[in-house]
Amino acid sequence: MSIEELDRLVEKLDLEQKVRLLTGASVWRTRAEPAIGLRAVVVSDGPAGVRGEGWDERSTSLTLPSATALAATWDDDLVEGLGGLLAAEARRKGVHVLLAPTLNLHRSPLGGRHFECYSEDPLLTGRIGAACVRGVQAGGVAATAKHYVANDSETERLTLDARVDERTLRELYLAPFEAAVEAGVWVVMSAYNGVNGTTMSENPLLADPLKAEWGFDGVVVSDWGGVRSTAPAARAAQDLAMPGPRSPWGEALVAAVRTGEVPEAAIDDKVRRLLLLAARVGALDLRIPPGVPAFSAEPATATATATATATATATATDEPASSPGLTAPPDLAAPPGLAGREDRGPARALLRRAVAASTVLLRNEGPLLPVEPARLRRVAVLGPNAATARIQGGGSAGVYPASAVSPLDGIREALSGIAEVVHSPGVHLADRPAPLHTGNARNPRTGEPGVLVRLLDASGAELHAEHRLTGRILEPARIDGAAAVEIRALLTPDAGGPWDLAVAGWGRVVLEADGRVLVDEEVERDTDDPATVHLSPPYRHARLTTAAGRDVELVSRRRLDPGSGTASVLAAGPPRGGDEAELAAAVGLARSCDLAVVVVGTTEEVESEGFDRESLDLPGRQDELVRAVAGACPATVVVVNSGGPVALPWREEAPAVLLSWFPGQEYGHGLADVLFGRAEPGGRLPTTWADRALVSTVPEAGTLAYAEGLEIGHRAWLRRSESPAYWFGHGLGYTSWSYEGIAVPGEAAPGGPLRVRVRLRNTGGRAGRETVQVYLSRPETGVTRPVRWLAGYAPAEAGPGEAVEVAVDVPARAFLHWSAGDRAWRAEAGAFTVLAGRSAADLPLSAVTVLSAEPRR
Repeated sequence: MSIEELDRLVEKLDLEQKVRLLTGASVWRTRAEPAIGLRAVVVSDGPAGVRGEGWDERSTSLTLPSATALAATWDDDLVEGLGGLLAAEARRKGVHVLLAPTLNLHRSPLGGRHFECYSEDPLLTGRIGAACVRGVQAGGVAATAKHYVANDSETERLTLDARVDERTLRELYLAPFEAAVEAGVWVVMSAYNGVNGTTMSENPLLADPLKAEWGFDGVVVSDWGGVRSTAPAARAAQDLAMPGPRSPWGEALVAAVRTGEVPEAAIDDKVRRLLLLAARVGALDLRIPPGVPAFSAEPATATATATATATATATATDEPASSPGLTAPPDLAAPPGLAGREDRGPARALLRRAVAASTVLLRNEGPLLPVEPARLRRVAVLGPNAATARIQGGGSAGVYPASAVSPLDGIREALSGIAEVVHSPGVHLADRPAPLHTGNARNPRTGEPGVLVRLLDASGAELHAEHRLTGRILEPARIDGAAAVEIRALLTPDAGGPWDLAVAGWGRVVLEADGRVLVDEEVERDTDDPATVHLSPPYRHARLTTAAGRDVELVSRRRLDPGSGTASVLAAGPPRGGDEAELAAAVGLARSCDLAVVVVGTTEEVESEGFDRESLDLPGRQDELVRAVAGACPATVVVVNSGGPVALPWREEAPAVLLSWFPGQEYGHGLADVLFGRAEPGGRLPTTWADRALVSTVPEAGTLAYAEGLEIGHRAWLRRSESPAYWFGHGLGYTSWSYEGIAVPGEAAPGGPLRVRVRLRNTGGRAGRETVQVYLSRPETGVTRPVRWLAGYAPAEAGPGEAVEVAVDVPARAFLHWSAGDRAWRAEAGAFTVLAGRSAADLPLSAVTVLSAEPRR
């Protein structure tokens, strides 16, 4: 669509109409303007899946591995295919804009939301993020690069001011967004935080480099509630304020334009960008140029051309039964027995492959892995995350899977008819009961598994009632006159004794059991963070002594006060044995088995959106469990189920250690494939794993100083005398490799890429895949630089004894540094060392290339 066509549409609108388009019509929709053929554009959270416009467990979604897992694949093609899967899901749900990928960096391992970010490295983040953008947008759905910029921690994230020097901004934190723009991203989201004194919705970085230097022609959308001013944000390059219908713009912005405080030309530019986005995604009734895919907002009339993977997903028809061991977090678990039509064979196969491709084998003494199933008679699957693992992180990116496969279920299925599989959690982690679900609650009105949700008026009369599948209601129906939301269920305890009950919500909350009031309290809201307000209200607890098999009617009620958020929770948990007994039971099982698989990990209370971690330690007594099991069973495999780094004090005591991240709905199948050799663990660390953090995420007096500059992650550890637990890029496979040679051009031009050729040989007994990593170093330099930095990577595949040559393209930018004095990229002529190998610390090959002097512009 030409600028002239867009301008003609803009000219048809008066000022009020134009300004109205710049604030959302609702939480998840932009405004329509029928006069020019503009329909509403629908947006949805990502990147773990496409939730759609609401939080409803009945609307299930394919659940992908976390962003950290995707980056651990170091596989651009696989991630692009998964992007196509997201596009197909978006079209199925009538979504035009996916709020993903997240391109912030792992500045500190304490970042609570790092599972939603890719890596500590700007090049790896940029390449994986660009692959996701290409895959999503090939399906006619807009990707959103977020959160622009320096939104790398959660503590005081709404208000902190990140103080970052210009060179660090350019070389680290802006670089992945530049890569997304080069990939053609259609939307960029401005962050909550400020950078160098200005909140991002008003920050000059939106205009330059984003729009001016990089040529971004898309829409800058705010993070939800991120526009906090009228004229300053409107004069900036901020285009769209979400959510709506209320924002600081509207009538106030019309007045600001009329008084000359905001030029109308700025409004026109914002509207023009919105119209171009609408044309790209099929929400504008105008001719669209060839090669620009589009689709309708209505799922039934989707016409976009997707990638081959997305197309296969959209046309597949084989639907699996739900796994009995649902492995989503309790708050976002797939209701038992609910299999959505999106849960299809080709899509599940791709997700299963992604689990194996992202799994990182940290340690493999013996080697213990892979294990031959025929040699097994009895296998213990232990740990608190074995039967109820985390398949995704907590917060706004969460979706409801139609089904999910736990490690316990995946291993049982793989060993069916071969070996006995036994289980014990070993330790307990949850400090609060899980929301009611279809496995332990019934609707008292209909008898169906699940709960009854009612909306009541101020007198307590019922205005609306519906059957739901979980006791965590994040978004009740919108009914005029509703003054309270009630959750009611029959709980049939399968074990007698003291049950833990809980209610959660802001405002007045009440919890009753068989008509007896157990909780009646006013819960005052103490935060403005939307992730906490709407997703994670505080719990109030009670205890009830029950008899096995005897129904108890539980009722929670929350008053719907203004500003009290949308979430209401009714939860219950059975009595549990003491930790000593559980631990002893797990160790006893391990001692009696040929193989012990221990699945440990984080909880939503320590790793989630809205707060940073205080420690890298695994919660509870998990470290003790691992040590005890490893001491009891010589064949012990530890699987770490976390979104980011955790301390592993027992890593030298366990024969084999695997990282599974938050691996999505096919967790158990993909893990079993790795354990039993059907697939190789393809992952390499996208971030350094250490037992402690080197930088803080806590602002001082509202300011977070990025005083470490360019030295984050492995770059920082390379400056220290001690080593981290595992280096960036580390990961073992099921074969061995010998790096035999490297060929590098003797001279490199400052404006062009460099092709590095690496020869390596598979010296093991089975076919394998290796990720060849290339780093640059410049020991003699007049510019402050890291010891070395990632410059490129490429996969190598070879059979046993086979040699292969891999070409790794190093982009021109890898040789350049940002000159704050010149406000430009500059090349320092002279010799650069090119290193190749398996990680940031395992680089057996090196060569030298000389960068010629650059012509001054």
